[in-house]
Amino acid sequence: MTVATPVAASAETRRSRATALLGTGLPVYALLLILLAALAVTDPGFYEPDRLLAFIRRAAPLVLLAAGQYLVIVCGQFDLSVGAVVTTGVVVAAELYSEFPGAHWLVVCAVLLVAGAVVGLVNGLVTTGLGVPSFITTLGMMLILEGGVFFWTGGSPQGYLPDEFRAVGRDDVFGLPWAVLVCLAVGAGAVALMRSRFGRTLMATGDSDRAAALSGVRVHRVRTVAFVLSGAAAALAAVLIGGFSGVSAQAGSGLEFEAITAVVLGGVLLGGGRGSVVGAMAGAFSLTALFTLLNLQGVSGALESTVQGVIVIAAVGLGAADWSRLRRRTPSRTRGGRTS
Repeated sequence: MTVATPVAASAETRRSRATALLGTGLPVYALLLILLAALAVTDPGFYEPDRLLAFIRRAAPLVLLAAGQYLVIVCGQFDLSVGAVVTTGVVVAAELYSEFPGAHWLVVCAVLLVAGAVVGLVNGLVTTGLGVPSFITTLGMMLILEGGVFFWTGGSPQGYLPDEFRAVGRDDVFGLPWAVLVCLAVGAGAVALMRSRFGRTLMATGDSDRAAALSGVRVHRVRTVAFVLSGAAAALAAVLIGGFSGVSAQAGSGLEFEAITAVVLGGVLLGGGRGSVVGAMAGAFSLTALFTLLNLQGVSGALESTVQGVIVIAAVGLGAADWSRLRRRTPSRTRGGRTS
């Protein structure tokens, strides 16, 4: 048996600390760097300020959705209604300005955030109070919202979004896009939340809700709050999408699956109990970078769903693999080539 030298032990300690700091999102950070490098090679003009900022604006709504979806998934649930919340938020904002042309943009944003939180509250109460699986609850909510928007608008929204409202999604402040500042604020808040007592109970609930309940955690309340925050994040994403893309009855179509894909790509376990919110947000940037790279390579956008499906299956498969069995089959070796 060999004895590690102080220098080797110190290096090992530094590597362990770095790994602990980066958490389960380490692979997605490496993937993001690779994709950004590939974009630079494929399109040398990609990093020109205007084009780079446009990329960030496109990614920002998915980053917000991934942060909200992370909170729900890490406690062992799903939220399939976020895309419909985005669509509803954009349409409602346009209709509000049609009825009240002089409404202040902050008031409209506040209305959307409250409405998104209410949708999340309903999802949480139905899931925890009635015992309906979250997959079914949020799928039903998605259909309700999409049907309501289609009935209300006839498939063609007639309202408009004034420049002061759209500024949040497409303008800059202090030399940075509003979208960047919003993502930084949400990211900082999510990290602080997960480091708080609530975040620890949220993680414990996803790891084992029975054990968490026996230790005094109010599982129903914790999960309901996660749904409320996810709904609010989706409403905030609607503000950015409305500003960047304008009014559309398909504004949030498919975003719920992109958010789940981003979270899984960020190393978050679908069953809950493991994962980093920063990794989930990095997964959103990685997914946007991947789609951008495929588009630059001339790959049809119709394959985006196929790519998402492959990512989800591969990530879940790798997460469920029994790596301990593989390690037991592999003989352990020291740096000197001898087994201990």
